Amino acid sequence: MENLKTVFERLSAINVNDHVEKKDNLTYLSWAWAWSKTKTECPDATYKILATEYDDALGFMCHTTVTIEGETLEMWLPVMDGKNKSMKKTEYSYSTRFGDKKVEAATTFDINKTIMRCLVKNLAMFGLGIYIYAGEDLPENETAPVKAEAPKKTAPAVGDALPDLKKGTANWDAVVKYVTANKSLGIEKIGAQITRKYKVSPALKKEIANILNAE
Repeated sequence: MENLKTVFERLSAINVNDHVEKKDNLTYLSWAWAWSKTKTECPDATYKILATEYDDALGFMCHTTVTIEGETLEMWLPVMDGKNKSMKKTEYSYSTRFGDKKVEAATTFDINKTIMRCLVKNLAMFGLGIYIYAGEDLPENETAPVKAEAPKKTAPAVGDALPDLKKGTANWDAVVKYVTANKSLGIEKIGAQITRKYKVSPALKKEIANILNAE
C-alpha cells in the first residue's frame, strides 16, 4: 500500500526532470518547486537555515537541516563562483596555465542563492531528485506513460547506444556515490537504475555488488 512506503521511496520515485536547469554542465533544481513538492508529499516537513560559517582560508559554508517524519538530515554547501572556486569576503586571484584568474568577493545574493541550493541538496538526501547528483537521467521509478511519437530514422538499439561504464571516470565515481548512498534499495533496483544509462561489464557488476555488501 502507498502509505507503507518510506519517505525515501516516495520522494525518490518523483521525476524532477521538467523542473531543472543546466548551467556549466551542472544541473540545478528549482528550490521553490522542490520545497512545494516535498510539502505536498510530506506535509510535516520542516527546515532550518543555520548560521553561515566563514573561514579566511576556505571561504563561506552554508548549512541547512530538514526534518521529515521525525528524521533530521543535514547538508553543507560552500559559496562558489561559476568556476566552482570558493568565494571569500574579499576578492582574490589564483594562477592557471592561461594566466591569473580572479574570484569576486561574495555578496549577500551569492550567499542566499547557495543557502537555497543547499536546501535542495538537503531534500535530495530524503530522495527528491537524488538521481541528479548520481549522474542519472531517470528517476528510480518512472511510471508515467511515454507519449507516442512519429517514426524517426532508424536508431541503434538502446543497449548499443549506451556508453560503457569504465573505472577511473567521472561516471564511475558518480555510480559509486549513488550505490553507497542507496544500499537500502538492494541490488535489483540499483542495478536496473545504473543499466538504464550505462553498459556494465560483468566485472563491474561484481564490483558494484561488492560495494553493496561492504559494511
